Amino acid sequence: MGSNIRDRFKNFRRQGSQPEKLQQLQTELLAESTLDSAYIILIISSCAIATFGLLSNSAAVIIGAMIIAPLMLPIRGLAFGALQADITLFRKGVIAVAVGTLLAVAIACFFGWLVGLPRYGSEILARSRPTLLDLGIAVAAGGISGYGKIEPKISGTVAGTAIAVALMPPICVIGLGLAQGNWSLSLGATLLYLTNLLGIALACMVTFSLAGYTSMARARRPLILTMALTAILVIPLGVSFARLIRQTQLETSLRKALLNRTVTFGRLQLLNSNTNWLANPPEVRLSVRARESVTPRQVELLEEFIEREMGQRFTLIFEVGQVEEIRRSQPTP
Repeated sequence: MGSNIRDRFKNFRRQGSQPEKLQQLQTELLAESTLDSAYIILIISSCAIATFGLLSNSAAVIIGAMIIAPLMLPIRGLAFGALQADITLFRKGVIAVAVGTLLAVAIACFFGWLVGLPRYGSEILARSRPTLLDLGIAVAAGGISGYGKIEPKISGTVAGTAIAVALMPPICVIGLGLAQGNWSLSLGATLLYLTNLLGIALACMVTFSLAGYTSMARARRPLILTMALTAILVIPLGVSFARLIRQTQLETSLRKALLNRTVTFGRLQLLNSNTNWLANPPEVRLSVRARESVTPRQVELLEEFIEREMGQRFTLIFEVGQVEEIRRSQPTP
């Protein structure tokens, strides 16, 4: 079995080292990295759909935008251009990515300003807190994209979709953050975008190198440079990952404290809770069902209780749905 795997890998590299295969790949990537009207139209369309999906907090709409987002194509081109020291291909890829990114940010910012929502939903906030998990997703997406480009048996559309998942939504969140003047939101989404961009490019470069489409001597410098840039991002991503674990523990402890140790929640039914960690102090939005209204004094006492128990302040916001008991009318005697 081990010999079969080695033989397949050798054949894989032998195919990549063929001059006609190399020329064909270079030509295709050059065409994909060209900034033309079709690329601009897809950027505008996917950005508009993604922005509206983010504003409406609809995951299904966001996924639809991911399918048509074209940003994966020039990223593969700039990755291969860097490996081959092909200045033309690398420059075209960088220009296409930069123009697409700036255009999408501007469109999302405009729509965010036009709609003017007072606060954003979970789909937007989730893309402002990147962690090491997001880097892993980007690397996996980039690997399958690069492999899909050089392996005819794999659909290029499927590989492209995997990359689009990681790129267009955070770009739109950058613009939406700018529309609100929310710098924390925009910076978090920018970190996610850079993480995905570098992770995808690095994985594509490694895949092309392993396939024999460039010599290791030529690929060493661009690979080391890309790895170094990615490693810089590991520091904030690691900090964010540790913060995510801490926040998850705090949210679990907070729910237990509210449900099991307060009189107020003895007569409330908790339907859902969502924490906005970008606010200072963090805002916990609690969706509850109750027979009686929740008073501001009760909320104040709960916040004081949580601060004593957990050593951290939280702002509690209740969304109360009243319970009304309705029965069939009694028959007259």
